[in-house]
Amino acid sequence: MLFVVATPIGHLDDITLRALKTLREVDLILAEDTRVTQKLLKHFEISTPVKSLHHHSSPEKIRWVVEELKTKKAMALVTDAGTPGIADPAGHLVEAVYQAGLSVVPIPGSSALTTLLSVSGINTDQFIFAGFLPKKKGRQTFFAKFKDIHMPIVIFESPMRVVKTLEDIKAAWGSREIVIGRELTKLHEEVLRCDTNTAIKYFTDKKPKGEFVLIVR
Repeated sequence: MLFVVATPIGHLDDITLRALKTLREVDLILAEDTRVTQKLLKHFEISTPVKSLHHHSSPEKIRWVVEELKTKKAMALVTDAGTPGIADPAGHLVEAVYQAGLSVVPIPGSSALTTLLSVSGINTDQFIFAGFLPKKKGRQTFFAKFKDIHMPIVIFESPMRVVKTLEDIKAAWGSREIVIGRELTKLHEEVLRCDTNTAIKYFTDKKPKGEFVLIVR
């Protein structure tokens, strides 16, 4: 059985009791970055073995995981922060496990996506999650495709590209209301509600730091 376990996106107290129980009881934890996961495990005094599994892992490694699961072993899949499979390549392993006729169990918890949506003040009965935008190829196609969409669009972005993305939003879609979440649940958490012009000036004057979530209205 494979457990897909959500971990905190910043504040360690956001982990669920069920997630802790699962991480203690499985035979092996599959982690995006073992160093990051070990910090979490050390904090909660969990000694379960950890092995890396990430988007550069070979098909042979995924096959190895499936074969180990077939021997009745239980494993937990975690990402560095948040819910595996959300803007994360966990789907490759999950699909392989399903194809092998084995069980996949979700252990829900934190996600930067739902965290910012919950405090945005925007009607989110319907929204589009775009994840990380293409860096070059396909970027202009994305902006053209979603220009006339009449629902909020959620984007993940890095500090290195957030100003460029804000400038591209303004150029492609004009001035829009935007909600920006930075370092969500962490010590320097920041949530801004403004327009694209204000956001561009703010993060041009103040060097962007941390991971960003943008909701474009």
